[in-house]
Amino acid sequence: MNKVKYTKRGNMGYLYIFPWILGFLIFQLYPLGASLYYSFTEYNITGTPTFVGFKNYITMFSSDLLFYTSLGNTLKYVFLSLPMKIITALIVAVILNQKLKGINFYRTVYYIPSIFGGSVAISILWRFLFMDGGLVNRMLNGLGMTSVPWLSSPNYSLFTLSLLSVWQFGSSMVLFLAALKQVPEDLYEAALIDGAGAVRMFFKITLPMITSVLFFNILMQLVNAFQDFTGAFVITNGGPLNSTYLYALKLYDEAFKYFKMGYASALSWVLFVIILIFTAIFFRFSEAATYYEDGGDF
Repeated sequence: MNKVKYTKRGNMGYLYIFPWILGFLIFQLYPLGASLYYSFTEYNITGTPTFVGFKNYITMFSSDLLFYTSLGNTLKYVFLSLPMKIITALIVAVILNQKLKGINFYRTVYYIPSIFGGSVAISILWRFLFMDGGLVNRMLNGLGMTSVPWLSSPNYSLFTLSLLSVWQFGSSMVLFLAALKQVPEDLYEAALIDGAGAVRMFFKITLPMITSVLFFNILMQLVNAFQDFTGAFVITNGGPLNSTYLYALKLYDEAFKYFKMGYASALSWVLFVIILIFTAIFFRFSEAATYYEDGGDF
């Protein structure tokens, strides 16, 4: 076997990836290590970090009631918004997979919300749409229905916030659309010959064939949902009565409102562990429920 000869030209590859390595070290690895260290300290940005051991974690689990409130709200938010978002993306993808005139235009239109969805401007617009005298309630009044306290009642506020997340289904939709185009047409032809209807073909052919993309979308949206911040901050600022006080908003307040950087770092690591646990459970479950054309071997 001939040995590979490393030349100066071959070493140019390291030069090309050097900017990425530098960025990874400065903007990812260092902040990760620093936050872990700060989580065991009292640190307010201006002073010197003081090592306090597990004090931040003990305080978090023993006496910080807002920690449990924010965690509970976040779990409800995740399990409320995630199914709606995935189901909406899948339904729209199935519709847009049809051979219709001008379908490319409609695909673009449905993807646009994902471009603007998480911005501050859209969050402000969402607040004006669902406020007590907003456009949504005016439309309901025009239909002879009573106004709904979308943002002013704890019973509706978290659901209204979840709708903003659902509105940003475009990225998941695109992945579903790509997966649907990979399903072999001969499977549908064989099913039609056997007399299968559209609903049965969807659950017996389409859904099993796209499970790998389905689980990928669920996993990515699960991680994103745990970290959602903009909507809760701009639209409700955690209210009313802390009903939309999400974990990311709690973390932000501790870091940039109360300047408890050490405590905020501890909160971020607890969130990291929570996401890690959910991800591990998810992978464990998906191994038995996901179909791969090549058998799933790496």
